[in-house]
Amino acid sequence: MLNTIWLAFFLVAGVSGFYQWIALGDAEIFTRIVASLFSMAKLSVELMILLFGTLTLWLGFLRIAEAAGLITLLGRAISPLLTRLMPEVPRNHPALGLITLNFAANGIGLDNAATPIGLRAMKELQSLNPDPGTATNAQILFLVLNASSLTVLPVTIFMYRAQQGAVDPTLVFLPILLATSASTLAGLLSVALVQRIKLHDPVLLAWLGSLALLLCGFIALLATLTQTAIAAVSSLMGNLSLFSIILLFLIAGWRKKVPVYEAFVDGAKEGFAIARDLLPYLVAMLCAIGVLRASGSLDLLLEGIRWLVTTAGMDARFVDALPTALAKPFSGSAARALLIETMQHFGVDSFPALVAATVQGSTETTFYVLAVYFGSVGIQRARHAVGCALISDLAGIVAAIAVCYWFFG
Repeated sequence: MLNTIWLAFFLVAGVSGFYQWIALGDAEIFTRIVASLFSMAKLSVELMILLFGTLTLWLGFLRIAEAAGLITLLGRAISPLLTRLMPEVPRNHPALGLITLNFAANGIGLDNAATPIGLRAMKELQSLNPDPGTATNAQILFLVLNASSLTVLPVTIFMYRAQQGAVDPTLVFLPILLATSASTLAGLLSVALVQRIKLHDPVLLAWLGSLALLLCGFIALLATLTQTAIAAVSSLMGNLSLFSIILLFLIAGWRKKVPVYEAFVDGAKEGFAIARDLLPYLVAMLCAIGVLRASGSLDLLLEGIRWLVTTAGMDARFVDALPTALAKPFSGSAARALLIETMQHFGVDSFPALVAATVQGSTETTFYVLAVYFGSVGIQRARHAVGCALISDLAGIVAAIAVCYWFFG
C-alpha cells in the first residue's frame, strides 16, 4: 500500500506538472518541483536532528520506568481493554503500558513525549510480529488511533489564535473536542470493521462508555471556565504532567534501586539508533509530499471542490478553509502555515479561519505518522492502515465543518 501511494504521489505530480506547463504555459513548474525534492530532503534531515534529541531524552526516561516496573504495572491496569481491541497481544505485555502512556501524552498535547513513547510501543508490538515486513492488526489499530488526533487540550491552536489577535483564543475548544472525538471514533470503527473486533463485548462497552462519560464531564467543566482560565489550565496541565511523569519515573527507579543514570544512558542509545534508522523513510515520504504540493495538484483539487459545491447550490464558505485540511495529512508545518495565512487573509474570527483552526486541531499528519511509526520498525506493507487512517481524517474534516456551522453559523 505504501509503495502504491508513494508512486501515485509522483505520477499525480507529473500529470499536474505537464498540464500546467502545456495548458497554462507555466514554464517554471518543473523548476519548482525539482527544487521541492531538495527542499524536502533538507527538511528530513532537520526533522531528524529534532528527533535525535527528543528520542534519546524520552527513551532514556522510559528505560528507567521499564526497569522500575511502571510499564508492566500500567499494562496490567489497562489490559482488560487493550487485549480485547488487540487480542494477539498477550496480557501484561510491555506494549500495553507503552500504548496507554502514548494515548495519555497525546490527549494532553504532549507531542514531544508521545512520539518517542509511541515508537517504543511500536517496537514492542513488532516483537510479536510473525512477518516483520507486514503490519499486524495491533500495529494498525495503534497507528490509526494515533493518526486520528487524540488531543483533548489543543494548546497550540489557542496560541496561534492568540498570536493573531483573537478576542477569545479558546473559542474553538469545544468544536475541536467534538471533531477529534468523531475522527477517533471513525478510526476505531473502521479498523474494528476490517479486523472484526467485537465492540459489543461488555468489557469494551464498559470501558468506552466510562471514557465517554469522563470526556463529557471534562467538556462540561471546561465550558464553565473563562478563556483565561481554560488557557491557564491547559498550560498548567501540560507542563505539570510532563515534569510529574519525569519525577515519577526517577522516584520509582530510586525506590526499586535501579541505577537510574546508567538506565537512562542505555535507553538514550536505543533512541539514537531508532532515529538514525528513520531517515530513509522520512526522505522518501516527505520528498513525495513536496513534489505533490509543488505541482499544484492540491490547488487544482481545491478549485474543483469549490466548483462542485457552488454548482450544488451549497454554502461554499468552508472551501476557503480546505487548504489546511488538504495539507494536514501530508505536512503539519504546511497546514500550520496555511492556517495562519487563512487567519491573516480572512480575519482570525472569520468563518474560514474558525473552520481551519478546528480542522488543524482535530486531524493529524497521517503520512508523516505512517512514515515514522512504520519506518521505525521496517514495515513496508501497511495493509488497511492507510485506508482506515484516511477515513479517520475525512471524518475529522467533515465533523469540523459541520460543528463550525452549528456553533458559528
